[in-house]
Amino acid sequence: MRPRARAAVLAALLVAAGILAAGCASSGSTDKSGGYRVLEAIVNGHQYEPPGTGGASYAGKGNHYLIFEVQEGDKTSNYTLMVTETQYRRYQDGDRVQITLVDNQLRDIRPRS
Repeated sequence: MRPRARAAVLAALLVAAGILAAGCASSGSTDKSGGYRVLEAIVNGHQYEPPGTGGASYAGKGNHYLIFEVQEGDKTSNYTLMVTETQYRRYQDGDRVQITLVDNQLRDIRPRS
């Protein structure tokens, strides 16, 4: 192989390795885990996606969501979380509940006493 061709191949390999390394480094740099949290919330709304829309399959019953209002310190946050059909029907707007989130995924809903 000629010296110029060898240098061109080496340069192309270095560029490809640099792009690959930059892509790998940036993919894990943001931590989106929320850990384990128990929050006091108020049911603020209901949302339903019929079968075949959004992420719901045509064969299923659709996706059910509850919208929660949570006071976190001096801020008010709204969470829209997927729930079962039973939970969707059980909790009404204005109900005070305690929700458990693990990595920002709903794990439990309980009436607040």
